Amino acid sequence: MPMPRKVCLLAILLTVTLTPVDMHAEPAAWYKWRSKLNTHVVCSQTSPGEGWEQLTTAYRDARCEKPKKN
Repeated sequence: MPMPRKVCLLAILLTVTLTPVDMHAEPAAWYKWRSKLNTHVVCSQTSPGEGWEQLTTAYRDARCEKPKKN
């Protein structure tokens, strides 16, 4: 077996064996945001802008129907 091939196989083996199993990030939470102007409520992962306040519950879905479990 040529030397570069051995080095590549060793690198792959070390990467696979040394990589932590729990490196999977979970998606960002969704929140309900209420307008300070007219109390309209929207569901978004980030603030719609100035004049909106974030309500407390975090959700797993884009419709803000499934509460996120801690």
